[in-house]
Amino acid sequence: MGNKLTAFTEEQLEAYQDCTFFTRKEILRIFKRFQELSPNRVPNDMRNGRVKKVRIPLTELEVMTELRENPFCERICQVFSEDGSGDMNFDDFLDMFSVFSEAAPRDIKCVYAFKIYDFDGDNFLNRFDLEKTLRCLTRNELTVDEVSFIVDKVIEEADLDDDNMLSYIEFEHVISRSPDFLNTFHIRI
Repeated sequence: MGNKLTAFTEEQLEAYQDCTFFTRKEILRIFKRFQELSPNRVPNDMRNGRVKKVRIPLTELEVMTELRENPFCERICQVFSEDGSGDMNFDDFLDMFSVFSEAAPRDIKCVYAFKIYDFDGDNFLNRFDLEKTLRCLTRNELTVDEVSFIVDKVIEEADLDDDNMLSYIEFEHVISRSPDFLNTFHIRI
């Protein structure tokens, strides 16, 4: 009677619901969005291990409406892709949407924001990371001197232990004082 064809097994859908901030219906909507990005690559049936094998390349992800205008588009894809390449399987894609959902708590969003801004992956936001972040935010419209000045001010304000870089704790402290953070760190599905 209720033998409806679905892309996932019941176990997969239950696991996705347990690991994300989404309902079953939202998960299937996100899968449809994933499939629309590369219909020839993504099959209707994602059971039997296909979820990990089917990957959409970064070049196809970068054009999606939700990301294409974001100055951190490439970096977001790299952070959420399992291997750091920016290419994503459905699990990566769903994780990204889950973290950027309005239901995700501030602390999870903060962890991922830190990862996105930590371009060199050393678990600190050093001058290089802060300069690169600023260049992304301003789309390279500032002079070298302006970037340097702003980075100096950020470090002066946020670097509590005077090591010339921001730890995660220092970054989290800054974010906790930013009321707009939750409003800007999301993607609607």
